[in-house]
Amino acid sequence: MKNSLMTYHINPIGFIQSPYKEKFAVPRQPRLAPSATSRIKLVGEANSPEAIRGIEQFSHLWLLFLFDQNLEAGWRPTVRPPRLGGNERIGVFASRATFRPNGIGMSAVELKGVIQEGNQTYLELGSVDLVDNTPIIDIKPYIPYSDSIPDALGGFADKEPDVLDVFLSIDAQKSLSSHPQRREIEAVLKEVLGQDPRPAYKKGKVDNKEYAVNLFDLNVKFLVESNSITVTAIDRF
Repeated sequence: MKNSLMTYHINPIGFIQSPYKEKFAVPRQPRLAPSATSRIKLVGEANSPEAIRGIEQFSHLWLLFLFDQNLEAGWRPTVRPPRLGGNERIGVFASRATFRPNGIGMSAVELKGVIQEGNQTYLELGSVDLVDNTPIIDIKPYIPYSDSIPDALGGFADKEPDVLDVFLSIDAQKSLSSHPQRREIEAVLKEVLGQDPRPAYKKGKVDNKEYAVNLFDLNVKFLVESNSITVTAIDRF
């Protein structure tokens, strides 16, 4: 009989490169910010064209990854999902909370292409919900006939979250005007901030605090009003 407390060692096969430089403001699910593209930098023995041969046949992939920034904090059997206002507790296995027994996450993402730069292999992806440099531990193709379940029930998360309008102040527009990625960044800002990244208990409420988040190579400051968000300032790192 095997020991039920056996441990296993997992090595990352790659690391994500995304616009999200910190956990704050990362979309709570993939595909909620379609303008925010990303890519995986494969490492070690996985950094080989042979390891991904044929992957271009698939439009989407499953990514398995580690919530590496939360591992030391441990986990609890119940959590407070943001979709329930952050007040109601449910079991951790009835949620997609980041504080999990083994810190493993899973996301379905779009595969946009494969890039080979010298000896380095990259997978170009669409929208993800991962902090920059998140360790990727496995990649599997998304199979529509088996993975898509049209009549599945979504429980407390059966509807897409409401999105607020996002406006850039004159100062913010000026700061962004000379950035080479201006159009992409402006689109990402509206998609990411429109989901109101504040703590769940503040959803739908107005406060006077000016928040800040690091996206791309920028520090973005913003205010939340009744039905909209205003970007007040944008500074380069």
